[in-house]
Amino acid sequence: MSLWGLDVAPLRASKEFRRLYIASAVTALGTQATYVTMPYQLKELTHSPLQVGALGLAELVPLVFCGLYGGILADRMNRRRLIITMEALLMLTTALIFANALLGHPSIVILYVTAFFNAAVSSLQRPSIAALNQSFVPHDLQRSASTLQMISGTTASIIGPVTGGLAAVALGAQFVYGANLLTFCASLILLSRLSRQDTPVVSDQSDRAAFRAGLDFLRSRPDIIGTYVIDLVAMVVAFPVAMLPFVASRFHETYALSLLYGAMPVGALVASVTSGWSTRVHHYGRAVVAAAITWGLGIAVFGLSSSLTLALIGLVVAGGADALSAVFRATMWNESIRPDIRGRMAGMEMISYSIGPTAGQFRAGLMAAWTSLRFSLTAGGLGCSAAVAGVAGALPSLWRFDVRTDVHVAEVRELRSAEASNETREN
Repeated sequence: MSLWGLDVAPLRASKEFRRLYIASAVTALGTQATYVTMPYQLKELTHSPLQVGALGLAELVPLVFCGLYGGILADRMNRRRLIITMEALLMLTTALIFANALLGHPSIVILYVTAFFNAAVSSLQRPSIAALNQSFVPHDLQRSASTLQMISGTTASIIGPVTGGLAAVALGAQFVYGANLLTFCASLILLSRLSRQDTPVVSDQSDRAAFRAGLDFLRSRPDIIGTYVIDLVAMVVAFPVAMLPFVASRFHETYALSLLYGAMPVGALVASVTSGWSTRVHHYGRAVVAAAITWGLGIAVFGLSSSLTLALIGLVVAGGADALSAVFRATMWNESIRPDIRGRMAGMEMISYSIGPTAGQFRAGLMAAWTSLRFSLTAGGLGCSAAVAGVAGALPSLWRFDVRTDVHVAEVRELRSAEASNETREN
Protein backbone atom coordinates (compact mmCIF):
# COMPACT_ATOMS: atom_id res chain seq x y z
CA MET A 1 0.00 0.00 0.00
CA SER A 2 1.34 3.48 -0.89
CA LEU A 3 1.57 6.29 1.63
CA TRP A 4 -1.69 7.87 0.49
CA GLY A 5 -3.31 4.64 -0.66
CA LEU A 6 -6.40 2.92 0.67
CA ASP A 7 -5.96 -0.49 2.26
CA VAL A 8 -8.80 -2.84 1.27
CA ALA A 9 -7.14 -5.87 2.89
CA PRO A 10 -10.00 -6.35 5.44
CA LEU A 11 -12.44 -6.89 2.57
CA ARG A 12 -10.14 -9.51 1.06
CA ALA A 13 -9.23 -11.17 4.35
CA SER A 14 -12.74 -11.79 5.69
CA LYS A 15 -15.77 -12.71 3.63
CA GLU A 16 -17.90 -12.19 6.76
CA PHE A 17 -16.68 -8.62 7.14
CA ARG A 18 -17.20 -8.10 3.41
CA ARG A 19 -20.84 -9.21 3.63
CA LEU A 20 -21.54 -7.12 6.72
CA TYR A 21 -19.76 -4.13 5.16
CA ILE A 22 -21.78 -4.27 1.93
CA ALA A 23 -25.04 -4.89 3.81
CA SER A 24 -24.38 -1.91 6.08
CA ALA A 25 -23.51 0.30 3.09
CA VAL A 26 -26.69 -0.65 1.26
CA THR A 27 -28.80 -0.05 4.37
CA ALA A 28 -27.09 3.31 5.00
CA LEU A 29 -27.89 4.58 1.50
CA GLY A 30 -31.59 3.84 1.86
CA THR A 31 -31.74 5.03 5.45
CA GLN A 32 -30.02 8.34 4.66
CA ALA A 33 -32.48 8.96 1.82
CA THR A 34 -35.38 8.27 4.18
CA TYR A 35 -33.75 10.40 6.88
CA VAL A 36 -34.08 13.57 4.77
CA THR A 37 -37.43 12.58 3.26
CA MET A 38 -39.33 12.28 6.54
CA PRO A 39 -38.69 15.93 7.58
CA TYR A 40 -39.51 17.05 4.05
CA GLN A 41 -42.82 15.15 4.09
CA LEU A 42 -43.64 16.52 7.54
CA LYS A 43 -42.89 20.05 6.35
CA GLU A 44 -45.23 19.58 3.40
CA LEU A 45 -47.96 18.29 5.72
CA THR A 46 -47.63 20.81 8.57
CA HIS A 47 -45.66 23.83 7.27
CA SER A 48 -44.39 24.10 10.86
CA PRO A 49 -40.66 24.35 11.71
CA LEU A 50 -41.50 23.42 15.31
CA GLN A 51 -43.21 20.18 14.33
CA VAL A 52 -40.37 19.28 11.98
CA GLY A 53 -37.84 19.95 14.73
CA ALA A 54 -39.82 17.78 17.11
CA LEU A 55 -39.06 14.82 14.85
CA GLY A 56 -35.48 14.85 16.14
CA LEU A 57 -36.69 15.19 19.71
CA ALA A 58 -38.72 11.99 19.27
CA GLU A 59 -35.46 10.14 18.57
CA LEU A 60 -33.48 11.38 21.57
CA VAL A 61 -34.78 9.19 24.42
CA PRO A 62 -34.62 5.86 22.55
CA LEU A 63 -31.10 6.69 21.38
CA VAL A 64 -29.90 6.85 24.98
CA PHE A 65 -31.72 3.98 26.64
CA CYS A 66 -31.81 1.56 23.73
CA GLY A 67 -28.18 2.26 22.90
CA LEU A 68 -27.09 1.21 26.38
CA TYR A 69 -29.34 -1.85 26.41
CA GLY A 70 -28.29 -2.72 22.87
CA GLY A 71 -24.72 -2.95 24.16
CA ILE A 72 -25.79 -5.47 26.80
CA LEU A 73 -27.71 -7.50 24.22
CA ALA A 74 -24.69 -7.48 21.91
CA ASP A 75 -22.70 -9.35 24.56
CA ARG A 76 -25.59 -11.58 25.60
CA MET A 77 -27.32 -12.72 22.41
CA ASN A 78 -26.29 -14.17 19.09
CA ARG A 79 -25.24 -10.95 17.35
CA ARG A 80 -26.07 -12.17 13.86
CA ARG A 81 -29.61 -13.07 14.88
CA LEU A 82 -30.07 -9.75 16.69
CA ILE A 83 -28.84 -7.72 13.69
CA ILE A 84 -31.13 -9.58 11.28
CA THR A 85 -34.13 -9.23 13.60
CA MET A 86 -33.60 -5.49 13.98
CA GLU A 87 -33.07 -5.10 10.24
CA ALA A 88 -36.39 -6.83 9.59
CA LEU A 89 -38.12 -4.54 12.10
CA LEU A 90 -36.64 -1.48 10.39
CA MET A 91 -37.97 -2.82 7.10
CA LEU A 92 -41.44 -3.16 8.62
CA THR A 93 -41.45 0.43 9.86
CA THR A 94 -40.36 1.58 6.42
CA ALA A 95 -43.26 -0.38 4.94
CA LEU A 96 -45.55 1.44 7.38
CA ILE A 97 -44.47 4.94 6.30
CA PHE A 98 -44.56 3.79 2.66
CA ALA A 99 -48.20 2.74 3.06
CA ASN A 100 -48.91 5.94 4.97
CA ALA A 101 -47.41 8.04 2.17
CA LEU A 102 -49.77 6.40 -0.34
CA LEU A 103 -52.80 7.66 1.57
CA GLY A 104 -54.68 10.71 0.40
CA HIS A 105 -54.07 12.32 3.80
CA PRO A 106 -50.94 10.77 5.40
CA SER A 107 -50.90 10.57 9.19
CA ILE A 108 -48.49 12.88 11.01
CA VAL A 109 -48.60 10.68 14.09
CA ILE A 110 -47.24 7.72 12.13
CA LEU A 111 -44.18 9.76 11.17
CA TYR A 112 -43.42 10.57 14.82
CA VAL A 113 -44.04 6.98 15.94
CA THR A 114 -41.79 5.70 13.16
CA ALA A 115 -39.01 8.14 14.08
CA PHE A 116 -39.18 6.98 17.71
CA PHE A 117 -39.29 3.29 16.81
CA ASN A 118 -36.53 3.52 14.18
CA ALA A 119 -34.23 5.26 16.67
CA ALA A 120 -34.92 2.54 19.23
CA VAL A 121 -34.39 -0.38 16.84
CA SER A 122 -31.26 1.01 15.20
CA SER A 123 -29.81 1.76 18.65
CA LEU A 124 -30.38 -1.84 19.68
CA GLN A 125 -28.72 -3.02 16.46
CA ARG A 126 -25.62 -0.86 16.10
CA PRO A 127 -23.59 -2.16 19.09
CA SER A 128 -23.85 -5.69 17.67
CA ILE A 129 -22.62 -4.49 14.28
CA ALA A 130 -19.63 -2.79 15.92
CA ALA A 131 -18.83 -5.92 17.93
CA LEU A 132 -19.11 -8.19 14.88
CA ASN A 133 -16.87 -5.91 12.86
CA GLN A 134 -14.20 -6.36 15.51
CA SER A 135 -14.56 -10.14 15.52
CA PHE A 136 -14.60 -10.52 11.73
CA VAL A 137 -11.44 -8.48 11.06
CA PRO A 138 -7.94 -9.68 12.01
CA HIS A 139 -6.42 -7.66 14.83
CA ASP A 140 -3.73 -6.02 12.70
CA LEU A 141 -6.28 -4.82 10.13
CA GLN A 142 -8.58 -2.97 12.50
CA ARG A 143 -7.36 0.49 11.45
CA SER A 144 -7.91 -0.30 7.76
CA ALA A 145 -11.37 -1.63 8.57
CA SER A 146 -12.25 1.54 10.49
CA THR A 147 -11.16 3.64 7.52
CA LEU A 148 -13.28 1.58 5.13
CA GLN A 149 -16.29 1.97 7.41
CA MET A 150 -15.76 5.73 7.54
CA ILE A 151 -15.62 5.88 3.75
CA SER A 152 -18.81 3.85 3.45
CA GLY A 153 -20.68 5.99 5.99
CA THR A 154 -19.46 9.25 4.50
CA THR A 155 -20.35 8.21 0.97
CA ALA A 156 -23.83 7.24 2.12
CA SER A 157 -24.20 10.58 3.90
CA ILE A 158 -23.45 12.36 0.62
CA ILE A 159 -25.32 10.23 -1.93
CA GLY A 160 -28.30 9.24 0.24
CA PRO A 161 -29.55 12.72 1.18
CA VAL A 162 -28.94 14.13 -2.30
CA THR A 163 -30.80 11.37 -4.13
CA GLY A 164 -33.46 11.13 -1.44
CA GLY A 165 -34.10 14.87 -1.44
CA LEU A 166 -34.28 15.07 -5.22
CA ALA A 167 -36.55 12.03 -5.47
CA ALA A 168 -38.85 13.23 -2.69
CA VAL A 169 -39.39 16.58 -4.37
CA ALA A 170 -39.68 15.24 -7.91
CA LEU A 171 -41.49 11.94 -7.36
CA GLY A 172 -42.90 12.04 -3.84
CA ALA A 173 -41.97 10.62 -0.44
CA GLN A 174 -43.57 7.26 -1.25
CA PHE A 175 -40.97 6.68 -4.00
CA VAL A 176 -38.09 7.11 -1.54
CA TYR A 177 -39.69 4.83 1.05
CA GLY A 178 -40.36 2.21 -1.61
CA ALA A 179 -36.74 2.32 -2.75
CA ASN A 180 -35.63 1.96 0.88
CA LEU A 181 -37.69 -1.22 1.14
CA LEU A 182 -35.64 -2.65 -1.72
CA THR A 183 -32.37 -1.76 0.03
CA PHE A 184 -33.58 -3.59 3.14
CA CYS A 185 -34.38 -6.66 1.04
CA ALA A 186 -30.83 -6.63 -0.36
CA SER A 187 -29.22 -6.14 3.05
CA LEU A 188 -31.27 -8.93 4.64
CA ILE A 189 -30.10 -11.34 1.95
CA LEU A 190 -26.48 -10.46 2.69
CA LEU A 191 -26.95 -10.58 6.47
CA SER A 192 -28.59 -14.02 6.26
CA ARG A 193 -25.34 -15.34 4.78
CA LEU A 194 -23.25 -14.31 7.78
CA SER A 195 -21.64 -17.05 9.86
CA ARG A 196 -23.89 -18.59 12.50
CA GLN A 197 -20.89 -19.27 14.77
CA ASP A 198 -21.49 -16.30 17.02
CA THR A 199 -22.14 -17.16 20.65
CA PRO A 200 -23.15 -14.90 23.56
CA VAL A 201 -20.44 -14.08 26.10
CA VAL A 202 -22.39 -12.92 29.18
CA SER A 203 -25.44 -15.20 29.05
CA ASP A 204 -25.00 -16.13 32.72
CA GLN A 205 -25.25 -12.51 33.94
CA SER A 206 -28.32 -10.44 34.72
CA ASP A 207 -28.80 -7.20 32.81
CA ARG A 208 -27.81 -5.19 35.87
CA ALA A 209 -24.69 -7.27 36.48
CA ALA A 210 -23.69 -7.06 32.82
CA PHE A 211 -24.16 -3.28 32.82
CA ARG A 212 -22.22 -2.92 36.07
CA ALA A 213 -19.38 -5.00 34.64
CA GLY A 214 -19.28 -2.67 31.64
CA LEU A 215 -19.05 0.37 33.91
CA ASP A 216 -16.31 -1.29 35.97
CA PHE A 217 -14.32 -1.91 32.82
CA LEU A 218 -14.85 1.68 31.69
CA ARG A 219 -13.67 3.04 35.05
CA SER A 220 -10.47 1.03 34.62
CA ARG A 221 -9.81 2.66 31.23
CA PRO A 222 -9.57 6.46 31.53
CA ASP A 223 -8.01 6.51 28.06
CA ILE A 224 -11.22 5.07 26.59
CA ILE A 225 -13.31 7.50 28.65
CA GLY A 226 -11.19 10.28 27.15
CA THR A 227 -12.18 9.30 23.60
CA TYR A 228 -15.86 9.42 24.57
CA VAL A 229 -15.52 12.77 26.33
CA ILE A 230 -13.58 14.37 23.47
CA ASP A 231 -16.15 13.29 20.90
CA LEU A 232 -19.00 14.52 23.09
CA VAL A 233 -17.28 17.87 23.76
CA ALA A 234 -16.45 18.39 20.08
CA MET A 235 -20.06 17.86 19.03
CA VAL A 236 -21.79 19.72 21.87
CA VAL A 237 -19.55 22.76 21.73
CA ALA A 238 -18.93 23.09 18.00
CA PHE A 239 -21.53 21.22 15.91
CA PRO A 240 -22.61 23.72 13.21
CA VAL A 241 -25.12 21.95 10.94
CA ALA A 242 -28.31 23.56 12.31
CA MET A 243 -26.83 26.99 11.62
CA LEU A 244 -25.90 26.34 7.98
CA PRO A 245 -29.10 27.85 6.51
CA PHE A 246 -28.47 31.03 8.50
CA VAL A 247 -24.83 31.21 7.43
CA ALA A 248 -25.85 30.67 3.79
CA SER A 249 -27.98 33.81 3.95
CA ARG A 250 -24.77 35.85 4.37
CA PHE A 251 -23.74 35.04 0.81
CA HIS A 252 -25.19 36.14 -2.50
CA GLU A 253 -24.66 32.77 -4.21
CA THR A 254 -27.98 30.91 -4.53
CA TYR A 255 -26.18 27.56 -4.30
CA ALA A 256 -24.39 28.45 -1.04
CA LEU A 257 -26.52 26.24 1.20
CA SER A 258 -26.01 23.14 -0.96
CA LEU A 259 -22.25 23.64 -0.92
CA LEU A 260 -22.20 24.22 2.84
CA TYR A 261 -24.17 21.02 3.48
CA GLY A 262 -21.78 19.01 1.32
CA ALA A 263 -18.51 20.49 2.56
CA MET A 264 -18.03 18.45 5.74
CA PRO A 265 -18.92 15.07 4.16
CA VAL A 266 -16.58 15.83 1.25
CA GLY A 267 -13.79 16.71 3.68
CA ALA A 268 -14.43 13.48 5.57
CA LEU A 269 -14.37 11.43 2.39
CA VAL A 270 -11.12 12.97 1.15
CA ALA A 271 -9.43 12.51 4.53
CA SER A 272 -10.54 8.88 4.71
CA VAL A 273 -9.49 7.96 1.18
CA THR A 274 -6.06 9.55 1.63
CA SER A 275 -5.42 8.21 5.13
CA GLY A 276 -2.75 5.69 4.21
CA TRP A 277 -0.24 7.76 6.16
CA SER A 278 -2.14 6.96 9.37
CA THR A 279 -0.46 3.55 9.57
CA ARG A 280 2.65 5.40 10.74
CA VAL A 281 0.81 6.84 13.74
CA HIS A 282 1.00 4.74 16.93
CA HIS A 283 -0.16 7.23 19.56
CA TYR A 284 -3.88 7.01 18.87
CA GLY A 285 -4.85 9.24 21.79
CA ARG A 286 -2.68 12.08 20.53
CA ALA A 287 -4.14 11.65 17.06
CA VAL A 288 -7.68 11.92 18.46
CA VAL A 289 -6.75 15.05 20.42
CA ALA A 290 -5.04 16.69 17.43
CA ALA A 291 -7.96 15.88 15.14
CA ALA A 292 -10.55 17.24 17.59
CA ILE A 293 -8.56 20.46 18.08
CA THR A 294 -8.35 20.84 14.29
CA TRP A 295 -12.10 20.26 14.05
CA GLY A 296 -12.68 23.15 16.45
CA LEU A 297 -10.32 25.45 14.56
CA GLY A 298 -12.03 24.58 11.27
CA ILE A 299 -15.41 25.49 12.74
CA ALA A 300 -13.95 28.76 14.08
CA VAL A 301 -12.69 29.66 10.59
CA PHE A 302 -16.11 28.81 9.20
CA GLY A 303 -17.79 31.04 11.78
CA LEU A 304 -15.48 33.99 11.16
CA SER A 305 -15.52 33.79 7.37
CA SER A 306 -17.03 36.56 5.33
CA SER A 307 -16.52 34.75 2.02
CA LEU A 308 -18.12 31.52 0.84
CA THR A 309 -14.76 30.08 -0.19
CA LEU A 310 -13.26 30.53 3.27
CA ALA A 311 -16.40 29.12 4.89
CA LEU A 312 -16.17 26.02 2.72
CA ILE A 313 -12.48 25.58 3.51
CA GLY A 314 -13.25 25.73 7.22
CA LEU A 315 -15.97 23.08 6.91
CA VAL A 316 -13.88 20.81 4.68
CA VAL A 317 -11.01 20.94 7.18
CA ALA A 318 -13.41 20.27 10.05
CA GLY A 319 -15.03 17.35 8.24
CA GLY A 320 -11.66 15.79 7.44
CA ALA A 321 -10.49 16.17 11.03
CA ASP A 322 -13.70 14.63 12.35
CA ALA A 323 -13.26 11.63 10.05
CA LEU A 324 -9.69 11.05 11.20
CA SER A 325 -10.76 11.33 14.83
CA ALA A 326 -13.43 8.72 14.20
CA VAL A 327 -10.95 6.35 12.51
CA PHE A 328 -8.44 6.55 15.35
CA ARG A 329 -11.14 6.24 18.01
CA ALA A 330 -12.68 3.17 16.39
CA THR A 331 -9.26 1.57 15.89
CA MET A 332 -8.32 2.22 19.50
CA TRP A 333 -11.58 0.67 20.69
CA ASN A 334 -11.33 -2.42 18.50
CA GLU A 335 -7.66 -3.06 19.23
CA SER A 336 -7.77 -2.52 22.99
CA ILE A 337 -11.26 -3.57 24.20
CA ARG A 338 -11.75 -7.26 24.96
CA PRO A 339 -14.25 -9.09 22.70
CA ASP A 340 -16.38 -10.16 25.69
CA ILE A 341 -17.04 -6.53 26.65
CA ARG A 342 -16.97 -4.96 23.17
CA GLY A 343 -20.75 -4.85 22.70
CA ARG A 344 -21.39 -2.94 25.93
CA MET A 345 -18.68 -0.44 25.12
CA ALA A 346 -20.16 -0.01 21.63
CA GLY A 347 -23.46 0.92 23.27
CA MET A 348 -21.72 3.60 25.32
CA GLU A 349 -19.82 4.82 22.27
CA MET A 350 -23.09 5.27 20.43
CA ILE A 351 -24.34 7.53 23.20
CA SER A 352 -21.34 9.84 22.78
CA TYR A 353 -21.68 10.23 19.01
CA SER A 354 -25.51 10.33 18.95
CA ILE A 355 -26.32 12.79 21.72
CA GLY A 356 -23.53 15.24 20.90
CA PRO A 357 -24.88 16.56 17.57
CA THR A 358 -28.41 16.93 18.98
CA ALA A 359 -27.21 18.87 22.01
CA GLY A 360 -24.75 20.79 19.83
CA GLN A 361 -27.48 22.08 17.56
CA PHE A 362 -29.42 23.33 20.56
CA ARG A 363 -26.29 24.97 22.00
CA ALA A 364 -25.50 26.73 18.73
CA GLY A 365 -29.04 28.04 18.31
CA LEU A 366 -29.33 29.20 21.90
CA MET A 367 -25.99 31.02 21.88
CA ALA A 368 -26.78 32.59 18.51
CA ALA A 369 -30.07 33.90 19.93
CA TRP A 370 -28.33 35.32 23.01
CA THR A 371 -25.32 36.81 21.21
CA SER A 372 -24.84 36.51 17.44
CA LEU A 373 -24.47 33.79 14.84
CA ARG A 374 -20.82 34.65 14.21
CA PHE A 375 -19.99 34.59 17.91
CA SER A 376 -21.85 31.32 18.47
CA LEU A 377 -19.89 29.49 15.78
CA THR A 378 -16.50 31.09 16.36
CA ALA A 379 -16.62 30.81 20.15
CA GLY A 380 -17.89 27.27 19.83
CA GLY A 381 -14.97 26.25 17.61
CA LEU A 382 -12.31 27.91 19.77
CA GLY A 383 -13.98 26.66 22.94
CA CYS A 384 -13.95 23.13 21.55
CA SER A 385 -10.22 23.26 20.85
CA ALA A 386 -9.50 24.61 24.33
CA ALA A 387 -11.75 22.05 26.02
CA VAL A 388 -10.16 19.16 24.11
CA ALA A 389 -6.70 20.33 25.16
CA GLY A 390 -7.97 20.42 28.75
CA VAL A 391 -9.29 16.84 28.51
CA ALA A 392 -5.92 15.67 27.16
CA GLY A 393 -4.19 17.32 30.12
CA ALA A 394 -6.61 15.81 32.62
CA LEU A 395 -6.30 12.27 31.21
CA PRO A 396 -2.59 11.60 30.67
CA SER A 397 -3.24 7.91 29.91
CA LEU A 398 -5.05 9.00 26.73
CA TRP A 399 -2.09 11.11 25.69
CA ARG A 400 0.39 8.28 26.48
CA PHE A 401 -1.56 5.55 24.64
CA ASP A 402 0.82 3.74 22.28
CA VAL A 403 -0.49 0.76 20.34
CA ARG A 404 2.99 -0.79 20.30
CA THR A 405 3.30 -1.00 24.09
CA ASP A 406 -0.23 -0.84 25.50
CA VAL A 407 -1.02 -3.86 27.69
CA HIS A 408 -4.68 -3.89 26.70
CA VAL A 409 -3.81 -4.11 23.02
CA ALA A 410 -1.46 -7.00 23.78
CA GLU A 411 -4.22 -8.74 25.75
CA VAL A 412 -6.77 -8.37 22.95
CA ARG A 413 -4.25 -9.55 20.36
CA GLU A 414 -3.56 -12.65 22.43
CA LEU A 415 -7.27 -13.35 22.93
CA ARG A 416 -8.00 -12.92 19.22
CA SER A 417 -5.10 -15.20 18.35
CA ALA A 418 -6.39 -17.88 20.74
CA GLU A 419 -9.88 -17.60 19.24
CA ALA A 420 -8.49 -18.01 15.74
CA SER A 421 -6.48 -21.07 16.81
CA ASN A 422 -9.55 -22.67 18.40
CA GLU A 423 -11.64 -22.06 15.28
CA THR A 424 -8.91 -23.60 13.12
CA ARG A 425 -8.82 -26.75 15.28
CA GLU A 426 -12.63 -27.04 15.29
CA ASN A 427 -12.76 -26.75 11.50
